[in-house]
Amino acid sequence: MNIPNMLTSVRIFMIPILVVLYYLPWDGRYVTCAAVFAAAAVTDWLDGYLARKLNQTSAFGAFFDPVADKLMVSIALVLLVESYANPLMTVAAAVIVGREIVISALREWMAEMGKRTSVAVSNIGKLKTTMQMLAIFILLGNEPNTKWAGIGEIVLIMAALLTLWSMYTYLKAAWPHLMPSISDEK
Repeated sequence: MNIPNMLTSVRIFMIPILVVLYYLPWDGRYVTCAAVFAAAAVTDWLDGYLARKLNQTSAFGAFFDPVADKLMVSIALVLLVESYANPLMTVAAAVIVGREIVISALREWMAEMGKRTSVAVSNIGKLKTTMQMLAIFILLGNEPNTKWAGIGEIVLIMAALLTLWSMYTYLKAAWPHLMPSISDEK
């Protein structure tokens, strides 16, 4: 077990901590949940950086790093959708989680074909992730129906729009492999 893998593991163990803290009946829960989410986001960046810098990439990290990210984001969005009970937030969360499922399946399928580089992470995907993390951080850190929560909702909707753009970009790159021409199938 190396340092990047330990950081990924810590991020996975932070998920139930986030859920428990979110439901505790005390005023500091919002700021604490935002801090836990921010720490998870930092470990996400740090484990990747250290894996490359220290040449400590591993099969464990390659598999669990994206799983930890998707779990943390998905569970945070579920918590927020319940608390905010806002149709736009629900749609934005569904778009974000749905895209993660589609792109994960697409990457797995493309990897089986030896074409994984066709769906490598893009700059749009990185911007989407940044906006999404910022939105979740703001939303977790503020009580619903406040000025900052409203800003967080706007950022989440922007992240959802970037999510759709990102998904379109990935699907467009994979489309020739998904829908080969009739002459290719003969």
